[in-house]
Amino acid sequence: MVSNRKKDSDKTPVKQGAEAVSSEPNKIADSTPYDFEAKNLTAYGGLLPVATMLERLGFQQLVEETLTVKRIPRAMSIYQFVLAMVLAAYVGFSRLYHLRFVARDPMLTGIVKCTFWRFLASLHLGIAQQLLRVQCRMRERAWQAAHVGLRAVTLDTDTTVHTLFGNQMGGRKGYNPKNKGKRSYQPILTFLAETREYISGELHNGDPPSGPEIARHLKSVFGALPPPVETIFARADSGFYCWDAVAAYEARGVQFIISARKTARLVEELKAAEWKRSPRPDAAGQCEFRYQPEGWRKAYRFIALRYEKKSKPPEAGEPEQYQLFDTPEYTYRVFVTNMHRAIDLLVWFYDQRAGAENLIKEANNDAGLRAYPSGRWLMNCNHFQLAMLAYNLNCWLMLFNREEEAKVETLQHTTLATARLRFLFLAAKIWRHAGRVGVSYSDHYAEQGIFRRLMERLRAIENEGQRFRPVLATALRE
Repeated sequence: MVSNRKKDSDKTPVKQGAEAVSSEPNKIADSTPYDFEAKNLTAYGGLLPVATMLERLGFQQLVEETLTVKRIPRAMSIYQFVLAMVLAAYVGFSRLYHLRFVARDPMLTGIVKCTFWRFLASLHLGIAQQLLRVQCRMRERAWQAAHVGLRAVTLDTDTTVHTLFGNQMGGRKGYNPKNKGKRSYQPILTFLAETREYISGELHNGDPPSGPEIARHLKSVFGALPPPVETIFARADSGFYCWDAVAAYEARGVQFIISARKTARLVEELKAAEWKRSPRPDAAGQCEFRYQPEGWRKAYRFIALRYEKKSKPPEAGEPEQYQLFDTPEYTYRVFVTNMHRAIDLLVWFYDQRAGAENLIKEANNDAGLRAYPSGRWLMNCNHFQLAMLAYNLNCWLMLFNREEEAKVETLQHTTLATARLRFLFLAAKIWRHAGRVGVSYSDHYAEQGIFRRLMERLRAIENEGQRFRPVLATALRE
C-alpha cells in the first residue's frame, strides 16, 4: 500500500477569521412558561438619543425661561409636564387617554392622564406663541451643532382640513372635500423644503384664512428663520392668492410663486394672451403677461400653461382642483410670481411643493396633530404646537444622523413612522451598578453602527459661549 506521506503527516490548517455567530432558534409553543417578574425593561430604548439631544441643546433652560405658567403643579415641574407630553406624542401616544399605556414604562415614568388634562387646560393662549419661540431657539441651536449652513431656503405654506366629530370651539362648516357638510378646522402650516422642518403655524377655525391673517402668519415665519438664511424662496397654493400675502413677501424680499385663483378678468387676459409652444410634453401651450388683479397696488408677472380638455365630462359633485380651472376649450394652470426665470422651470419649481402635503400628512398621522384633546379652543391651540414640536424632534435628529458628504439635493427624509421602527422601538434593559445607570440593547440590533454614530455626535455637542460647536465636519449647504 502506497501512502501519500505529505498528505497524511500535514496538519489541518486552522480556519482564518471568526465565524458568524448564529444563535439557535428559540422554540416557543403553547407550553412555554412565562412570568411578569423582569424589571427595568422598556420597549422605547430609542428615547436615549432624544433625551441626549434635548439635554445637550439646553431644552429645559429654554422651556423654563420662555413659558410663563401661573399654575404650579405638584406632581411634576412645568418642564417635566411639557417634556412628557412632547415625548408621548413622539412615541406615538398622541391622545391624553392613551398615556396610561406608558405610565409605568421606565423611560416614561409617572405619566398620569387626568393630571395632564388639567395641566393642559390651565395653560393660557400665549403658551402657543411661547412654544413657537422655544422651537425657534432650538432650531438655531440644532443648526449650529449639526453644522447646517443654508443661506437660501424654500418655504412651503399650506392649509389642511381637520374634520371635527365633536363640539370643538372654532369649528365651521366650510371647505371640506372629503366630509362635505362637516365642521372642521383649517390650520396654517409652513415647512422648510430643504430640511422638512416645521417653521411656524397656528390652529385656525374652519373658515378660510383672511388676508391679514395670512400676512401675520408669514411675518411670524420670517422671524422664525435662523440667522444664516439670506435668500428666501416661497411657494403657496391659491388659498394664499391675495394682495396681503404678496405684500408680505415683497416687504421681506422673498422670491415667490403663488397659484392664481380663477376670476372673470383673469380668464379674459388668458384668452387675449400670446400663446407659445411649451417645452413640457403634457402642456398644449404657455404664455406670460403683466396683470394687476383688483385690489392689488401694482401689476405682476403671470405665467400660465394650458391643456386640451379631455372628452370625458367631470363627475357630478367632483370638486375643482385648487390649481386648475376650466374654460370651454382648455384647462389652465396660472401662477403669479416676481421671479424672472423660464416658465417651464418655474412650474417645475412650484410642483416640488407637493412634498409639503406629505409632511402635513406625516404630522397628522404620525405626530397626532389632528388628535385634539378637548372642545376648548385654548387647549387645542397649545396641543397643536406640542404636536409639531414632537414632529420637529425627528427632523433635528435626522440632521445629526446624516452622512458627512450629504447635500441638500441628496438629503433623505426619514418619516416619523419609519424612524420609530428603526431607532425608537428598541427593546432595552435599564441597569444600575455602582451608582451608575446604563441602557443595554440587543446584540442583534441591525442599526448598531448608525446608532453609535448618532450618540457620539450628540454627546459631542458643547456650548462655546454664544454658539454651539459643530459636531459634523462638513456643513450642509444648498
